[in-house]
Amino acid sequence: MQSLALIENWPVPTAAAAVVRADGSVAGAHGATDRRFPLASVTKPLAAYAVLVAYEEGAVDLDEPAGPEGATVRHLLAHTSGLAFDENRVMAAPGTRRIYSNTGFEVLGDLVAKATDIPFAEYLRQAVLEPLGMTATSLEGSPAKDGVSTVDDLVRFAAEVQAPRLLDARTVLDAMTVQYPGSTGILPGYGHQRPNDWGLGFELRDSKSPHWTGASSSPRTFGHFGQSGTFLWIDPDAGAACVALTDRAFGPWAIEAWPPFTDAVLAELRSS
Repeated sequence: MQSLALIENWPVPTAAAAVVRADGSVAGAHGATDRRFPLASVTKPLAAYAVLVAYEEGAVDLDEPAGPEGATVRHLLAHTSGLAFDENRVMAAPGTRRIYSNTGFEVLGDLVAKATDIPFAEYLRQAVLEPLGMTATSLEGSPAKDGVSTVDDLVRFAAEVQAPRLLDARTVLDAMTVQYPGSTGILPGYGHQRPNDWGLGFELRDSKSPHWTGASSSPRTFGHFGQSGTFLWIDPDAGAACVALTDRAFGPWAIEAWPPFTDAVLAELRSS
């Protein structure tokens, strides 16, 4: 895909990107796709997938109590538990506001570890990474932000999400469906959004503006970006997903570069 070469114009030391179709075929790749990059918050979809495996295995239930009083596993996955961004402090009643919370994902990691008697990093490896052949990926700390991976590995994950083998398709549909509709809140880097829609561990594009995906991205697009200059989006209407990893922190450069890149990728997919 010629559009992927646009990453060469990004003001970053190193970048790699790839597109994978819903049938699992790789439409194109560019850059050091086997290089390991810190994922930052692109860790969250991987962690969420492991939590959903634990749910399907019966180790946890999405609607069991977890976190602050009145909150559940579902609240934590959807950033509506009321927990603060990076501290164990309650800022709102569960289900009333979309408060993006690293702490919430750390609570989830502890919950799954306790329920399975397996450290969460190891559970993630056994439940998700190993079955998908993601041998270059590891969790090296917080399930909210301390994953390390390659484009090649994340292509395998994006293919899985589009055609699930590890989870029931209905569970993945739930993960990409708005949880607690109408919740407002801040999308990090992009300000207050009304509504600020999320699924279970995945951010939903819907009608958000501004946004890190493209102007031509469908409202059904879902995924995540990370403060390490990384993103993964899946556009069901396009029948494809895109992964891009860099080694420069998210900032104005990404806000400027990512949307036209995504639009170019989608345009090339439509014309192919």
